Amino acid sequence: MQQQRPWYEGPLASFDTETTGVDVETDRIVSAALVLQIAPGAPASSATWLADPGVPIPDGARAVHGITDEQVRADGRPARTVVAELARALAEQARAGVPLVVMNAPYDLTLLDRELRRHRGGSLAEYLGGAELLVLDPRVLDKHVDRYRKGRRTLSDLCAHYGVRLTGAHDASADATASLELVRAIAARHPARLGTLSAPELHLRQAVWHAAQARGLQNWFDREGTPERVDTAWPLRPARCGCGRRLSDEHRCEAAA
Repeated sequence: MQQQRPWYEGPLASFDTETTGVDVETDRIVSAALVLQIAPGAPASSATWLADPGVPIPDGARAVHGITDEQVRADGRPARTVVAELARALAEQARAGVPLVVMNAPYDLTLLDRELRRHRGGSLAEYLGGAELLVLDPRVLDKHVDRYRKGRRTLSDLCAHYGVRLTGAHDASADATASLELVRAIAARHPARLGTLSAPELHLRQAVWHAAQARGLQNWFDREGTPERVDTAWPLRPARCGCGRRLSDEHRCEAAA
């Protein structure tokens, strides 16, 4: 009987965005990419999007990704159109059961959810239509398997640590491709801890691991007297309305408008 290959040797998709800033509640998507690779070493296909966010791109964000207001006005498409296409593309991968790599998933996925609510009046969950994203977050995975390693864990830092090539950092397609290769490298280095689990099992466990990691960081902030608050939700931060309650299909209030 042929042994089934581990998930990290099979098909993976990867999603990344470049944005107007780092606040998932207020900032906008400027560009995005979805990369698909059927096996390690196989050619990767990439779909890319450029959106006109409808607001000026701040100098700080432009310095990171190099995308200008003139570019998005000339070549970008309306954000309303782009975010809907992104959601449908992710839903297609979810229905196919292809794991989705997202570096720092609560950022990119939450931002997409808020953009959908802003421009389309619907959530990411509604676009998924009951399909489940099987998310693999290299930051969460690395922190779990190598908890006490010192140093930063940005995408470039992790790629350097695991020997993954990253060319054109802060380009959505380049970052998505590197994130995908990074997840394969982390699992291949720790097959006993990650490779024996299925993608659905890993998705569930990462939510627990991330919550524990977030609580540890919050404890450190508290000891240092830093007012920053760390969200334990993964891979998507719940939306909240003006009354403070979590938004859902069942709960919507006028304050959310």
